[in-house]
Amino acid sequence: MERITRVSIVGMGALGVLYGDFFAMTLGLEQVTFLADRDRVERYRDTTVYCNGRGWKFAVCPGDEADPRGPAQLLIFAVKATALEASVPMVRNQVGKDTVILSVLNGITSEAVIGNILGMEHMLYCVAQGMDAVKMGNELTYSHMGQICIGIPQHEPQKEAMLAAVTELFERTGLPYTREPDILRRLWCKWMLNVGVNQAVMVEEGTYGTVQKPGPARQMMKAAMAEVVELAGREGIRVTMEDLDAYVDLIDSLNPDGMPSMRQDGLARRPSEVEFFAGTVIRRAEVAGLDVPVNRELYRRIKGMESGYPV
Repeated sequence: MERITRVSIVGMGALGVLYGDFFAMTLGLEQVTFLADRDRVERYRDTTVYCNGRGWKFAVCPGDEADPRGPAQLLIFAVKATALEASVPMVRNQVGKDTVILSVLNGITSEAVIGNILGMEHMLYCVAQGMDAVKMGNELTYSHMGQICIGIPQHEPQKEAMLAAVTELFERTGLPYTREPDILRRLWCKWMLNVGVNQAVMVEEGTYGTVQKPGPARQMMKAAMAEVVELAGREGIRVTMEDLDAYVDLIDSLNPDGMPSMRQDGLARRPSEVEFFAGTVIRRAEVAGLDVPVNRELYRRIKGMESGYPV
């Protein structure tokens, strides 16, 4: 694997801008490219995007046009899960033999969606966690950047060189990361976190502070997470109540005025990722013969909220 010096990003939401800002500062603005469909290219052309007050005019290029510098080296998917299936085919021409693909999407299904179209041989598994980024319009703010947990499943040792190339980039640029010996377990743990905090804050129309204090919202969050712990056991994934407690501690460390992405979707009155949280819990629980009443109730309430959004 060659040394990674360029980063391509699909999605200019909170995480896309956060990582675009980081790599523009550490690798240089010219080494960061955002890929989009042609409508978005025109919309974002000459637009200044702000991250903690830093203004950037990122290169935004059509995803279906090959880069004259060659295939993407590191391709990061940071779109909303609701837009993933439409965005993956758009970037086929960006993928070469040595392209490494990361998905920082919430949930446990995006790697398979991307890999089925662009090739699982390009996929590394990762989890982006611990950030409290909030994006309003073209301005992103955060006080905690969080970290990337990254690894390869035990049955894919052939990807060790890919992983080494990415972690070398992280070391060189100072991006906080942890190499996970059991990355699939970590993926489920982060999903458990999102199933709890994202949905509880959404239905309470609050912030992280809403679930950081004792009360019904915090209880609901933890109960939804506990259902994921039980589901994981049914599927042979080792997620424990100790993991749940550790992630609640992480939530308690976040800026109380911040909010998860699902709540930001709610404020903007746009469809959320409920299908990838409660929806996925419900569907997989049915297969496993497990009752998940808290996630069923969260699903019902969030779908009810979204039914009032403008079409």
